[in-house]
Amino acid sequence: MSQMSFSGGDNQTKQIQEMVTNVKKHFGQLCQLFAAYTRKTARLRDKADLLVKEVHFYGDTETPNLRKGLKLFADQLAKVQDYRHAQVERLEAKVVEPLKSYGTILRFNRENLKATLSARSREVQQLQQLERMRQKNPSDRQIIVSLAESNLQRATMNATRTTLQLEEAIDEFEKKKIKDIKTIFTEFITIEMAFHAKALEVYTTAFHHIQDVEEDEDLQVSIGLILGLLLLLASCVFCLSSFASIISKPVQQLSFYHFASLPLTL
Repeated sequence: MSQMSFSGGDNQTKQIQEMVTNVKKHFGQLCQLFAAYTRKTARLRDKADLLVKEVHFYGDTETPNLRKGLKLFADQLAKVQDYRHAQVERLEAKVVEPLKSYGTILRFNRENLKATLSARSREVQQLQQLERMRQKNPSDRQIIVSLAESNLQRATMNATRTTLQLEEAIDEFEKKKIKDIKTIFTEFITIEMAFHAKALEVYTTAFHHIQDVEEDEDLQVSIGLILGLLLLLASCVFCLSSFASIISKPVQQLSFYHFASLPLTL
């Protein structure tokens, strides 16, 4: 085998090694970032759930129309979080997990690459041994050379076989990689579009619920409450004034009439 064929095989193996390393690096980064994106989306869902509860609690303290509007708004916001929960689950299943699986695939290819490099190394060693045998001139030179040539042939066949296996594995890996990238990114876009489309629809309904709150009716309720409080306060003032005028008179001038004239209720 010529030195040129070894050089060509080494260059090919080096290119494959660089490709596997490159995919490992970038797929690892993509997996980490998509996983972080999914976790942040899940945290946003959890915070929104707390917001829903707080809007409900606040609505319970408000006037009738505003209370109704706030509760309807909170219900729609809760519905958005249901869609966001589905978004998180689909991101984990359709994006993060497929990227995680490439760790196993890359380990398999690295093992194939290691086997090929080992076979090539044995082939080089056998070739070097044969060259040394040919340069010597012992009495049994022909037998030793024949044995070395036989070992070289076996090493060459093994190296060729492992190289072909590696090439087939890399070809399959490249096809799968391209197909998976298309699938994963398409799934990501589809999941995001589906969520935002549903969220826009629900947020539109929530917008109308808030806009439909009748301000004048609630204002009348508020005014009624204020007037009621003012009347209650006036009654208290009158009661206190009457009581003060009674106790300011001498005891002998008081009669049942003075106490009967006091309001019985506020």
